[in-house]
Amino acid sequence: MTAIDDSLGPLLGKKSADALADGLDLHTVGDLLRHYPRRYDERGKLTSIASLELDEHVTVLADVAKVTRKPMRARRGTMTEVIVTDGTRPLSLVFFSQKIPNLSKLVPGARGLFAGKVGKFNKTVQLTHPEFQLLDDEDSEKAVASFARKLIPVYPAVSGLPTWSIARCVEQVLGMWDGIVDPLPDDLIKRYSLLDLESALKLIHLPDSQSAIDEAKRRLRWDEALSIQLALAQRRKSAAARPAKPSTRRAGGLLDAFDERLPFKLTNGQREIGEVLAEELGGTHPMNRLLQGEVGSGKTLVALRGMLQVVDAGKQAAMLAPTEVLAAQHARSLRDMLGELATAGELGAPEEATRVVLLTGSMNTAQRRQASLDIASGTAGIVVGTHALIQDKVSFAELGFVVVDEQHRFGVEQRDALRGKSGEGVSPHVLVMTATPIPRTVAMTVYGDLEVSALRELPQGRSPITSSVVPIAEKPDWLRRAWERIREEVAAGHQAYVVCPRIGDDEDAEPKGGNSDQRPPLAVTDVLPRLVAGPLKGLRVEMLHGKMPPEDKDAVMRAFAANDVQVLVATTVIEVGVNVPNATVMVIMDADRFGVSQLHQLRGRVGRGSAAGLCLLVSEVPAGTSTMQRLQAVADTLDGFELAQMDLELRREGDILGAAQSGVKSGLKMLSLLDDLDVIEEARAEAQRVIADDPDLTEHPGLAQMLREVVDASRAEYLEKS
Repeated sequence: MTAIDDSLGPLLGKKSADALADGLDLHTVGDLLRHYPRRYDERGKLTSIASLELDEHVTVLADVAKVTRKPMRARRGTMTEVIVTDGTRPLSLVFFSQKIPNLSKLVPGARGLFAGKVGKFNKTVQLTHPEFQLLDDEDSEKAVASFARKLIPVYPAVSGLPTWSIARCVEQVLGMWDGIVDPLPDDLIKRYSLLDLESALKLIHLPDSQSAIDEAKRRLRWDEALSIQLALAQRRKSAAARPAKPSTRRAGGLLDAFDERLPFKLTNGQREIGEVLAEELGGTHPMNRLLQGEVGSGKTLVALRGMLQVVDAGKQAAMLAPTEVLAAQHARSLRDMLGELATAGELGAPEEATRVVLLTGSMNTAQRRQASLDIASGTAGIVVGTHALIQDKVSFAELGFVVVDEQHRFGVEQRDALRGKSGEGVSPHVLVMTATPIPRTVAMTVYGDLEVSALRELPQGRSPITSSVVPIAEKPDWLRRAWERIREEVAAGHQAYVVCPRIGDDEDAEPKGGNSDQRPPLAVTDVLPRLVAGPLKGLRVEMLHGKMPPEDKDAVMRAFAANDVQVLVATTVIEVGVNVPNATVMVIMDADRFGVSQLHQLRGRVGRGSAAGLCLLVSEVPAGTSTMQRLQAVADTLDGFELAQMDLELRREGDILGAAQSGVKSGLKMLSLLDDLDVIEEARAEAQRVIADDPDLTEHPGLAQMLREVVDASRAEYLEKS
């Protein structure tokens, strides 16, 4: 009996098994059977050649229309060009050798499958040395039988491993398969009217109708949704079981003193979430909460009030930022908000005051030594830093609360290491903040182990931000007007940002995809001198980017905050956290090179004071294109949650679990964050029920095996640490 975790070698032979392992990272029966077709071609219906994209590995079903052989100019031998057609458009196939098996059978009228990488020569789309299989080839009876079916599966393929080779391997494995024990409980299958796994896997690979494919996909989506929700439920259960030292609110302490000094009222959302944090910080199990909110909604204030509650309880709080610029900005912002309450140890400091200490990798030895002493002794109630905070030699007196800003920018291991700073057997409370609003399905799937709070209400006094697209392809004069607007704002005492997608200098200027028709993105180092010598001549203009020495970056930000710099030409290093209320206008160059959420984040750097904000999205993209429509959508709404959903729809979901953080490709292939909200919700409820009764899945070995297949060891480790 062939089992789902059997190796492919004994079943397919070493050559085929090695090809699948090397080309597609498929090693077991389960790996192969969960390598699903990406589409299905109908027998007799030709694949659209018009839809081919450059550099894509494709397979086309086409008829040979013309064959030409001619001597090659640069070397000896004959080149063969075969023109095939799908009935509406031709495609050129080029062969530079006559020794290719069955090349002589490529004659007008022959029909076949042709697989290769799409290229272009002399403005003609072509496949060079494609692999091919003729459908009337007498030596390929099995292949002909396979294609006699109405629906032909087309698999994600790589060079040297065309879709028909994968299909042949799948059929061979299914032919030797004696059945499988279904991992899903019978009652769940009946409750949701799902196919059994064996039927679903057979129908997804060898379908007889579109309805069969739909039913198979529905079952396989359930496998993926339930697997990830089981992993998250296990993690929630594990986190809740760990002890944490409570930090109950203390009357008359630092938090009360801070609240009394606030010059404004908290928003309803800030008050409500503050009460939730206060209760969870006072608990004996670690808080694990995600705080998402609009740009400028006051997340840092909410986090600070939680940190002050922890300091009142005699413990320390740490804020982890992804960059030194943001860490330094947070430290300054916290000190500004606290005022004299951040002056502990200084003459005349209030009795309840604490100290805010910054620790980054670029500090000199003396600064680091003093900061480390303040942290280890407990003198520093609040510690702000980058990854330098989690180095082994940094020791906390008693860490009770960790605030992680912009979670998606931090590696999993870094966050896990910081958790370990609270002492043996005890976990600190953790609050994760993000200014990128998260669609509901993403929150349930990526952050499903965290409780989620959202701040949607902006504080009173926040000024409106007006956004406009500057389409310089049609209206070049509008760019001149943009520079005039900056001069007008500076003349009124305000400041401006100019954002570019690239730093410049030795950076790779080639556009992605190698499209030579598109110019390189604009760079800070190129734009700044042009502005200084041209439209912004006479203004105090400086640059800021991630490759500058940390002390230079900090000096520029301090100068900008003090209005010694009037215009800051920067990369996205200013995207999050940077708070200069006097900055009122932002010009984003090549705005089409940024994502929707990124544009929203950048825009949030202006309009943070009493004066209205203006954001100008500059682009050369032609009117009427989908890209220009996307930019207009950003200009038309300030609702970050609406934009986040639109961003998801534009980008599709990619790797649901965030491969960028773990470096591991996701095992999820069927589940869609856009279309499968109902499945995700149902799977979440089922996972919670199962894990509540059987946390280690000892009574559900099938579910444990399925979880290992879909969420592999590395991915499970990611979920455990995130």
